[in-house]
Amino acid sequence: MNHLILGPLLLPLLAGALSVLLVNQSLFRQRLLGLTSCLAVTVMSTALIYQSATEPIQVYVLGDWRPPFGIVMVLDRLSAMMILITSLLAFLCLIYAAQETDRQGKNFHALFQFQIMGINGAFLTGDIFNLFVFFEVMLLSSYGLILHGAGRYRTRAGLHYVILNLVGSSIFLVAVGVLYGLLGTLNMADLAVRMTHAPAENAALLKAAGLILFSVFALKAALLPLCFWLPSAYGFTSAPVAALFAVMTKVGVYAILRIYTLIFGDGAGVAANLITPWLMPIALTTLVAGAIGLVAGTDLRQISSYLVLMSVGTLLAVIGTFDMAAIAAAMVYLPHTTFMTAGMFLTADMIDRQRPDAGTGLTPDQPVRQKTLLGFLFLGTAVSIVGLPPLSGFTAKVMMLMTVQSHSAAPWLWALMLAGGLISLIVLGRAGTIIFWKTLPENPLHTSRAISFVHAFPALTLLSISPLLVLLGGPISEFAYATADQITRPAQYVEAVLGLDNAVLLLQSKGG
Repeated sequence: MNHLILGPLLLPLLAGALSVLLVNQSLFRQRLLGLTSCLAVTVMSTALIYQSATEPIQVYVLGDWRPPFGIVMVLDRLSAMMILITSLLAFLCLIYAAQETDRQGKNFHALFQFQIMGINGAFLTGDIFNLFVFFEVMLLSSYGLILHGAGRYRTRAGLHYVILNLVGSSIFLVAVGVLYGLLGTLNMADLAVRMTHAPAENAALLKAAGLILFSVFALKAALLPLCFWLPSAYGFTSAPVAALFAVMTKVGVYAILRIYTLIFGDGAGVAANLITPWLMPIALTTLVAGAIGLVAGTDLRQISSYLVLMSVGTLLAVIGTFDMAAIAAAMVYLPHTTFMTAGMFLTADMIDRQRPDAGTGLTPDQPVRQKTLLGFLFLGTAVSIVGLPPLSGFTAKVMMLMTVQSHSAAPWLWALMLAGGLISLIVLGRAGTIIFWKTLPENPLHTSRAISFVHAFPALTLLSISPLLVLLGGPISEFAYATADQITRPAQYVEAVLGLDNAVLLLQSKGG
């Protein structure tokens, strides 16, 4: 077995535990430990994504208890890609947090590491109950991170976030219990096989369990109507936490893509294609809701939060076609939107530090001290998010639009995605005009600290990823198409976990 698969879980776990022990000691030690851990996980993730591209799906069997009875971690192209995105983003966010944010309260570094562990575990697990466990690790850490630094607005937003996710966790267990009671397993590959032979009298309960799971994942992904927690939670928390949370909604996207192609896909018998009629309309409605919120936004942090909402709607609308080429295009768009929205949160925070009265509010204030640096960061990130050439937003959106042309909902997809891009352009253009051009006379009594290179480095790095995604467009597109092919052929996943005989059973149920 490839022990490296456990690295993205064990290393943050160890670093988090050690950070708890160091909580009353030098903050420098906690920073050094956290940054070393994040860098090491990023290196491991790079190795894992290379392995996923050059080798078959890999399965790590904990304790040598063979599936479906034992706990398994599964590394395929999708999980490897998500782990690399998470680890790189976490490393950059921690560099930014180490400038000041981690001073605002204790246990920041421990919570940050446990958060990474929970997210990576959700991407790697091959068992639906352990998906619940890693969700809880991720959520418990996020509760503390959202509230880090305190404040009235942050506490209120955090309270709403906690209550909603506790409800979501409760109904997640209900769905897990129903599936286990009916099918006798919680291993994802085994569920996929047993679902094909489920009797017709269990159809209603199986569909109910699948829809309950969908409601939980929709909450994590912030799909309408379960999205109203996101703007306040992301808008009021600290900038590095909000930037890291740009990948949190993608955990919900990942779960929807994984579960409803593997367990409730074409070969799921009485529950086949369970959410196919629902996913795209809900996602497009979420896109519209995000655009409305964007127009109404009066604060750059709030606008950044609605950009996350729009990106989720765009991603899942394209994934909702359940077409291999469209899913591949969505896989190209996913890293772009995660990194760019994270970069906008960090840029907004640096702008806030140099506007003494308005902060990130869209009202005139004194000129920012470092117009060139912050203007470059804002303009570059905004251009990429909107989808203008020559940055990655343009190429990713063109790919998605081209791959959905043959779908019956193509007019809706084209109209709403293009309208969303136009609205984003107008809103971000207005925000940039107010912040950088419509300024008040400078007051010499108001001074602001200069942004150092180390402080700006994470945002600059995130922005530099956009042209890099364009320059490496060929290999990235090839990887994305291979990933989509793997996702839409669940027999490969089943064969890797349970063996060839079970994969044959799954193929026979589809008439293959």
